[in-house]
Amino acid sequence: MSEKIPPGAKPRVVPCPACGGDSIYASSNPFRPFCSERCKNLDLGAGASESFRVASEASPDDQPFGDAKLQ
Repeated sequence: MSEKIPPGAKPRVVPCPACGGDSIYASSNPFRPFCSERCKNLDLGAGASESFRVASEASPDDQPFGDAKLQ
């Protein structure tokens, strides 16, 4: 799936999700949507360290494997 950019057309520029800088969103940028390898690795590291989490409204006791004393 290579993108063909017509001659004279500008490539799409999007904000980098990590730093907010300009990032070229085209097949010529191997780190897209990130602007650089550094930003890509920062995002990967944040995901690996579980910095990106979604809060749950359910208490641990409502989980299927909650407190063994209550089962």
